Amino acid sequence: MTRQASLPPIAVIGAGFSGTMAALQLLEALPPEQPVLLCERGGSFARGLAYGTGNPAHLLNVRAANMSAFPDRPGHFEEWLSGADLGEGVVTTSAGTFVARGHYGSYLTDLLTAAVTGPGVPRLRLVNDAVVDLEPRAGGFLLRTEGGQTHRVAGAVLAMGNLASAAPKSRHSLDPWAPDSFGRLHPHAPVLIVGTGLTMLDAVASLRAQGFTGAILALSRRGLLPNAHAPADLWPMPDLRPADFASLRRLLARIRSDVARAAERGVGWHGVIDALRPLTDTIWRSLPPREQARFQRHLRPFWDVHRHRTAPPAAQTIADEIARGALTVRAGRLIAIEDEASQAVVTLRLRGAERPERLAVQAMIDATGFGHLPQSRDPLLRRLLDRGLVRPGPFGLGLDAGVDYRAVRTTAGEGGGPLWILGPLLRGVLWECTAVPDIRNEAAELAGLVAATLDRAAAA
Repeated sequence: MTRQASLPPIAVIGAGFSGTMAALQLLEALPPEQPVLLCERGGSFARGLAYGTGNPAHLLNVRAANMSAFPDRPGHFEEWLSGADLGEGVVTTSAGTFVARGHYGSYLTDLLTAAVTGPGVPRLRLVNDAVVDLEPRAGGFLLRTEGGQTHRVAGAVLAMGNLASAAPKSRHSLDPWAPDSFGRLHPHAPVLIVGTGLTMLDAVASLRAQGFTGAILALSRRGLLPNAHAPADLWPMPDLRPADFASLRRLLARIRSDVARAAERGVGWHGVIDALRPLTDTIWRSLPPREQARFQRHLRPFWDVHRHRTAPPAAQTIADEIARGALTVRAGRLIAIEDEASQAVVTLRLRGAERPERLAVQAMIDATGFGHLPQSRDPLLRRLLDRGLVRPGPFGLGLDAGVDYRAVRTTAGEGGGPLWILGPLLRGVLWECTAVPDIRNEAAELAGLVAATLDRAAAA
């Protein structure tokens, strides 16, 4: 079949890691006459929120050895590191080498720059504007941006990252991703961080880097802290049976049995959890919905602190903060916020307490991580939902999609081209879709599926 001289582009919406890797993989998979639009509403491409930090204490939570952007080139990031003059922000530990996230942002920027400035006619086109609509058209969509741009596209990949958290806000709230806006904080009044996961660790580092020397209270429902990476021998992938997927209790017992057997052979639990990585999404999809719901209610926080571990230096910093009494970690819930002129008075219900406790704080930081789809006010998502071109995924954590990453429409969704979903917006359909090792594999797979879908459409 003879192709036309130029094909309408595929749009990738969001240029953090998910969107950047989708765009780069699509350039490889699509025919040379088909461009890719990479659309980003933020101030920079490739870095996103995660890799835009300049604080060398904000370390990657994954060893450098497993941070290649490409599944078929596992040493790619380490090769880039060896040729880069980075100074501080590269820490070698017994558990591996960990690198500042800002350096990883530079790595991704270099990859994107090479794709834009390479030889020949550039196929990757950058659109630095917020996409607010995808209007169905014959053979695709009309993409509209907040700034008034329009582009005809054959289809689109939604890769906008985590949904914004819907945690209660105060006029004394600080953005954990914008530490330069913290302003002057007084050492005599505490700061409250809501959430005790990986974002909390970064928030503490940001507060200290900005010169705050006062007390910090970190609060979450269970008060769990992320575990640190540790040296761990390899453990074989478990041979799970269909019966293991029928019950969360049975599955948990099976994993605990593996941990016990590993311990007898001198292998830490880290190796057992790592051995589950290739199976995690198969396990999630195989669990009955009621068991998935039980996982959400009871086990998710425990899974997160064991699966999504932190770099040993970051864990040690938090341990030191707790030991000297500068950081207190509590289990409980934030019930209410009363804003006053120079402070917020928060009402907390701490676990085990007979009655709520009131506390005056000078600032609050939301480190709860991600929000849910029903609370999202993103104009593009709202319009796509209203048209039936996408629908909520399981538990409202993201959007629904098939095994081919194709967005599932409601019966009302008609017309337009195909939509695909990648990254954290798949949370609920997949379980592990937020870390680099998972997203890089999913981006490569998605690109091949997109190319095959468009090829079939062209041949029809």
